[in-house]
Amino acid sequence: MATAQNTLVVDLGPLRQSVEDRVQSGSYSSADEVIRASLLALEREEAARNRWLIQLAEEAQADPRPSVPAAQVFRELRAKYGIPTSEPAS
Repeated sequence: MATAQNTLVVDLGPLRQSVEDRVQSGSYSSADEVIRASLLALEREEAARNRWLIQLAEEAQADPRPSVPAAQVFRELRAKYGIPTSEPAS
């Protein structure tokens, strides 16, 4: 049984030379292999970042200190960076 191939045309722009260099050096046997390896590396990178973000969120949720109201945080940030407030003066 023949397998159907998924073909996708992609304009790599200046990255094309990088793909060709990797194939020519013998590190990869084809441009397809370079692209597959690149996508797998991207998936690993995104998974690691997601694990890190989940860890940060879990740590924040477990923090026993009281939450700071958003309005207070934005007031302090505006003051720190000299951004005028759009809130009416109280």
